[in-house]
Amino acid sequence: MEDLALLLARWQFGITTVYHWLFVPITLGITWMVAIMETSWVRTKDPVYLRMAKFWGKLMLINFAIGVVTGIVQEFQFGMNWSTYSRFVGDIFGAPLAIEALLAFFIESTFLGLWIFGWKKLSPKVHVFTIWMVAFGTLASSFWILVAGSWMQYPIGYVLNPVTGRAEMTNFLEIITSKVLWAHFPHTIFVGFATAGALILGVSAWHLMRQQHMEIMRKSAAFASVALLVGSLGVALTGHWMGQVMVEVQPMKMAAAEALWDDEQPASFSLFAVGDKENSRNAINVAIPRGLSLLACNNLDCEVKGINTLQAEMVEKHGPGDYIPNLFVTYWGFRIMVGAGSLLILLGAIGVWFHSRGRLGEHWWFLKLALWVGVAAAFIGNATGWIFTEMGRQPWVVYEVLLTEGSNSPTVPAGWVWISLVGYSVLYGLLAIPAVYLFVKFAKAGPGEENDNEDVAASMVY
Repeated sequence: MEDLALLLARWQFGITTVYHWLFVPITLGITWMVAIMETSWVRTKDPVYLRMAKFWGKLMLINFAIGVVTGIVQEFQFGMNWSTYSRFVGDIFGAPLAIEALLAFFIESTFLGLWIFGWKKLSPKVHVFTIWMVAFGTLASSFWILVAGSWMQYPIGYVLNPVTGRAEMTNFLEIITSKVLWAHFPHTIFVGFATAGALILGVSAWHLMRQQHMEIMRKSAAFASVALLVGSLGVALTGHWMGQVMVEVQPMKMAAAEALWDDEQPASFSLFAVGDKENSRNAINVAIPRGLSLLACNNLDCEVKGINTLQAEMVEKHGPGDYIPNLFVTYWGFRIMVGAGSLLILLGAIGVWFHSRGRLGEHWWFLKLALWVGVAAAFIGNATGWIFTEMGRQPWVVYEVLLTEGSNSPTVPAGWVWISLVGYSVLYGLLAIPAVYLFVKFAKAGPGEENDNEDVAASMVY
């Protein structure tokens, strides 16, 4: 029953986090894009930019609201299902999560309220300042959450108290300057720009295919194409950086991602493999020679350790056990993530090319790809990226410090976790109905006409 309770707790956290992660990248990117649009209006006095800011701002607010609601559940689960883990990391997590809640989220919520209700009450320059503060607040919020998450991937700046059995912070500066954190943070920001770019491009494509709001949607599609291309290239470059950091601090994750059983020098990059864990080898493996060495070390000759060697090292260091993560999830999750990202780079590049030629919105095949493939690729890439990052760390909840097994709440039986798992799943499913309905409704409605929009007219008066 303890094993079942642990399994259910993991499923619950995974389901609720992936659901929450659908909204977070959009918020990270779209707030900055709305800020740029409104700033363009303040500088040029072009009413098209104002209508763009108001339209995409509506979709931003819907996404922000659902993201906040689903995020609150994450913290509840620490106390409900993961009390042993919470007790162990509480001294480390207390500071960054408190700063995120009391400072970053306070900035976001306060200035978002001013932005929503200040269109007719604040001058344009003051009003645009509020949306920039919201954008910076989202950055600060993501940073402090990543401080906590990165410490789980690479625990530093702490000591283990032998009396209490807890991790206690000794060097806050070391924690917030972790090389894992500073690889993850820009990666997450670029993910936000790529996701928001894909979403805005998809909605713009829907209107362009119907010849609606052409001037606004062409400019929106141009904004989105640039954001998508820059964001996806940034994701690829920072992802490469993360991979090299991962080889250094979590070599087992890299070995699992490549289904690399034995040490190789130079190491090949696997394109397609069928593993045979029982015999610690691959039954089938199609690979690019020297590709993994280039990915891991920026040269074609370096050695990359394999699963068998790393498993033996873990056993020697931590005692008997299976320290190999789920190979199917890590191997294919990594490839789906990379494939989705590559598709977004291509889509963004085509969009920028068409915009530079003055032909953005003229090709029906590109608009359909942007609407259906681009948006789906963004969400699939985000989900598989998070799953790969977290599952690749297993069986550790805090890498090489605390095992996931036994980190759950010892007094919470599997039956209670079942109830909350089903309850959250049903609740999130029901929550998706109004969220999707409102988003689709306002997205299809498009921006109001300038002459019929009282708010737009009032907002243009200094």
